[in-house]
Amino acid sequence: MIEQLIEFFDKHLSKNILKIIISNKQSGKFRKIDIIKTGDIYHVSKYTEKQVFNENLTLENLRDFLIENIDNFKQYNFFNENQEYMAKVSKKGKIFTSHSTIQTPLKLQNSHNKIKNYIIPEGSIVPPLVDMGIMNKDGKIISASYNKFKQINKVLEIIDKSIKELNLECFNIIDFGCGKSYLTFILYYYLIEIKHKNANIVGLDLKEDVIKNCNLTAQKYGYKNLKFYVGNIKDYEPTFSPDIVVTLHACDTATDYALYNAINWNTKLIFSVPCCQHELNTYSKYNNLKIFERYGIAKERLSAIFTDIIRCNLLEYSSYKVDLLEFVDIADTPKNLLIRAKLSKIPTQIKTQILSEVNELQELIGHKQTLYNLIIK
Repeated sequence: MIEQLIEFFDKHLSKNILKIIISNKQSGKFRKIDIIKTGDIYHVSKYTEKQVFNENLTLENLRDFLIENIDNFKQYNFFNENQEYMAKVSKKGKIFTSHSTIQTPLKLQNSHNKIKNYIIPEGSIVPPLVDMGIMNKDGKIISASYNKFKQINKVLEIIDKSIKELNLECFNIIDFGCGKSYLTFILYYYLIEIKHKNANIVGLDLKEDVIKNCNLTAQKYGYKNLKFYVGNIKDYEPTFSPDIVVTLHACDTATDYALYNAINWNTKLIFSVPCCQHELNTYSKYNNLKIFERYGIAKERLSAIFTDIIRCNLLEYSSYKVDLLEFVDIADTPKNLLIRAKLSKIPTQIKTQILSEVNELQELIGHKQTLYNLIIK
């Protein structure tokens, strides 16, 4: 049997094979393997029930790879531009081969159209993403949810780069205003299943029914260190010292209270996607910028930008190194700015200059923003 399969490999690998699907698992770690030719390289995706592992092979390495996995699968489908060649092992160990003409010709992929290497790769079966309707039970991304899938991966990419510098084995995290907790569940999955770290995550929200459902879902997945509580951001007292505070789309000044708490707890990392920045739009007089008062939408957008500028500078004043990032394309959502803050050492001279500039801006717009009032007492 093995000799026949090797003969099949050698015969067809010489036919400019563009794609290989290895399936019908009989042993080993992986349930399926996909191989796609990209330029002169073969991109290999090896799928377990929950994850996908990627590597690149040359044609010479590919033959060795196929032989190494020969005992683990019963079916091999090879495709070139116009033909499909199949080898299948029966229950009795006999080899059956066939070939057919494919209706839609395959084309060689180049480096510009190869599969994106996401933090959560396409093809991974992630229970929270399945329940959210972002992927189906086989790990395929639902086309209508592809933008949401990209957004989740982009946030994880930003978090992934940041936590490497912390060098922690266990992460204590609070998610303020968690809502249905889409990212909270994915963050827990990412730390436990992908990074193989320990994590204690708490989600906080005011809606009792939402929190009840989140706790039931965490129990369903077996996420024992993921807990959800009904509570107000203003009054929350953590049971552990938070390493990371996340606040995604906490409405208006709720973001300010979340940032203020994170500052008081000396949280190492803060990730915030502000939402509904109504405060400055409602109360600012724009004393020296009356031109913006004439056009409501201009004032609204300017107020949102000023709000985030003030927050970023106040975080720097509070000893955080801050980046303001565009984490998704504005065509996908206008709420696409993410504040990333890392606890650092900021010289006193710089802090004094920052506070002076914040005061100048607030005098210009005629209002002191909430985070300012919380920090500068």
